[in-house]
Amino acid sequence: MEQYGIRRGAVLRAMAPDSMLVLYAGEGVPASMDETYPFEANRHFFYLTGIRRENMALVLSRTVEGEKAVLFIEEPVPAMERWTGRRMTRGEAQQVSGIEDVRYIDGLQGYLSRLLTREAVSTAYFDCYRNALGDADSYNMARAKAFAAECPAVAIRDAHPLVSALRMCKDEQEIGLMRKAVELTDKGLRRVLSRLAPGQMEYQMQAEFEYEIRRNGAEGTAFATIAGSGINGCMLHYGTNHCEMKPDTLLLMDLGAKYEGYCADITRTYPVSGRYTPRQKEIYDIVLAANRAVARAARPGVTLAQLNDLCKQVLADGLIALGKIKDASEIGTYYMHGVSHHLGIDTHDVAVASRAALVPGMVITDEPGLYIDDEAIGIRIEDDLLITQDGCEVLSEAIPRTTDEIEAIMKG
Repeated sequence: MEQYGIRRGAVLRAMAPDSMLVLYAGEGVPASMDETYPFEANRHFFYLTGIRRENMALVLSRTVEGEKAVLFIEEPVPAMERWTGRRMTRGEAQQVSGIEDVRYIDGLQGYLSRLLTREAVSTAYFDCYRNALGDADSYNMARAKAFAAECPAVAIRDAHPLVSALRMCKDEQEIGLMRKAVELTDKGLRRVLSRLAPGQMEYQMQAEFEYEIRRNGAEGTAFATIAGSGINGCMLHYGTNHCEMKPDTLLLMDLGAKYEGYCADITRTYPVSGRYTPRQKEIYDIVLAANRAVARAARPGVTLAQLNDLCKQVLADGLIALGKIKDASEIGTYYMHGVSHHLGIDTHDVAVASRAALVPGMVITDEPGLYIDDEAIGIRIEDDLLITQDGCEVLSEAIPRTTDEIEAIMKG
């Protein structure tokens, strides 16, 4: 609770004078006539309140009357709760978020009107983030456009950079939750190793992983589990998971547990028959060398671009030594993605300055890979790194990654 107040205070200090910030949790999206997709609260709303319920809003204001935080929640309706479950009470919302002023959502419009007229708010922040032009409007973006049409004299500014700058560095509470997510992911992968064999289906390994993490306390997966065997492992975001696993092929699993809103993102590549072929081991050890080189190099002051350059060089040197390529410039044929992204509440977490230097508290991935279609070999090894004062801590160090470790576990 205290940490949410610290985060809100940092956002308020970054806001312009005579301004307000309005963050909506969002609403469920209909999937059919009587079902909605699983609800996901706006990540910034969750980060500043600790709450992941729909039809809520957080308003921060910085005006002549001082800095204030007001939380708007749904009013409990006993007749509806019998059908849809209990709603959060004002007392519960206060306890979770640390916000004393909790009101019902029906009063939101009147409260915003008061800020605009009596406290002379001239700037309004909304979460206006979008991935690309042409994307469908998010719930918050739609609200921002509606507000702008109704109040054209008020300057609209994007809240996304303000909150994202804070989210890039994790506090101890967040790091603890991510450690737990990684620990659960480790349990799930060890279950896969104990059951992996030719003739099974990719989705069966997905089911083994997801069963193990759920029974141990995960709320679910951080993203859709990737379980690609053979040539399917060469597709970066393969998601069908519907093929039979053949002898002497590899199974690439890119997955992660989600724990209390925070994600793990791990990739391991396993031999379906229990042992890597000599050729698979040659390629695997090149990827492993790049993975370890990135972990050694990750530290404050380094950029993700520099880590990717290092990764490409190690991968290229390995393939040149094997005679697969002749020059480092050819590495793009077999390695076509970046080696790292930020990790946190989102699997691909926010980064307001993608080329900025790393600082302590950031959590990033380390995921080199090689994808050789003509040999049906796709290998990626991914770990999660916490940047520290003088280097990094590999949060997933305990998850087996060498060929000897993996073969020994499968044999046992």
